[in-house]
Amino acid sequence: MANEVAAGVGLIKEVVGEGPIAKKGDAVTYNAQLFLRRGDEVAWDAGILGRAREHVKTRTIDGVELIDHVTILGKRQVMAGIEKALYGMCAGGYREIVVAPHLGYGDAGLPGVIPPRALLRVLLWVQAVENNN
Repeated sequence: MANEVAAGVGLIKEVVGEGPIAKKGDAVTYNAQLFLRRGDEVAWDAGILGRAREHVKTRTIDGVELIDHVTILGKRQVMAGIEKALYGMCAGGYREIVVAPHLGYGDAGLPGVIPPRALLRVLLWVQAVENNN
């Protein structure tokens, strides 16, 4: 991948936010959209949220339900590719990234949702960064 945020995480587009820069140990609140290689969106339902359910909260804006994901960087609470992309972002920041399969759902995929060895395109919007160091 030509422009990389980290090994295996390609950067397509970025808008820099403001405030504290997300680093290991910080709590980051973000929104995300996942897409398969051919452009099909992956819905954030019970299958994809899985064990991360305790790290999400929902809110509604203009009739649209948004899922706010909260993670502590370095605790491996989210997909590795997303966590790697969140490092260095600030509140109000946006990144469109491509995640290599080994940093996504790997050889197994997520049956019925994400095929094995899927390359994922992810849109990330950071809502807040709380420095915990």
